[in-house]
Amino acid sequence: MAHPMTLTDSTAPPRRRDWNWAAVLGCGSLLWVLVYLALRDTHDAVLIPSLILIGAAIAPTTLITFIADRAFDHDATALSVALTATVGGFIGVTAAAVLEYQTGHRLQALPMIAVAIIEEAAKLICPALALRAVRKRRPSTGLILGVASGAGFAVLETMGYASVSVVQSHGNIAALNDVLLMRGMTSPATHVAWTGLTAAALWAAAERGWTRVTTTRFAATFVLAICLHTTWDSQTGRTSSWSYAALAAVSVALLARTVRNLQSPEQRNGDCPSQRNHTGGDN
Repeated sequence: MAHPMTLTDSTAPPRRRDWNWAAVLGCGSLLWVLVYLALRDTHDAVLIPSLILIGAAIAPTTLITFIADRAFDHDATALSVALTATVGGFIGVTAAAVLEYQTGHRLQALPMIAVAIIEEAAKLICPALALRAVRKRRPSTGLILGVASGAGFAVLETMGYASVSVVQSHGNIAALNDVLLMRGMTSPATHVAWTGLTAAALWAAAERGWTRVTTTRFAATFVLAICLHTTWDSQTGRTSSWSYAALAAVSVALLARTVRNLQSPEQRNGDCPSQRNHTGGDN
């Protein structure tokens, strides 16, 4: 009898907490600098898409790698994370664009809270679908897939805004860099963190059979993500930089706390390496 799909790599050896995230950050930054210098010297517009892609992906990819390497048990493989980031990103961006257009058309305006609700729900589509494909529903796996889905959404959204800035500024690279810095570098504290939190709560509720406590906790986490998203999008004026910094600090702190809560006491103290389950599924 066929078994449900698992996200577990049966051949991968146990891994220790390492510095893969630093390698991703360093290599990504180096590639961006090389492409930027080539673009500056040659003025070849063909290089602009590469600059946008690398600039949008550096920070989200670094955060995914950092969290995946933390010492807690999860069943997400590199392939499942990559698929979730790619498919989840495209599904999320497309669904959000269509729903935001329809909502704005019907209401003759698009309130910030409507944007937040639509985008936070759209980013959860892929992590929610993954629940149907696995037997072992660990919140830690949900966290990783949520972070990946949020990262894919953030990368595509940043690429969209960056492309628009190039057109509107008539190829002004300084304007492009401003968009990449603001949206690309802050995405770990926005889309990535918020979807990671809600996906972890979603998988925790599914793991425990949707009890009243876990369902309420998921709903509260989802509402919190919506509130953070709405507040972020509503910032204007001179104090917006401080507001962004405060919201980013809160979001990252909540994500870090969730990661820590998913670790065992020994793993929190660094007394043992990360032990992942490498079985191929239950018989």
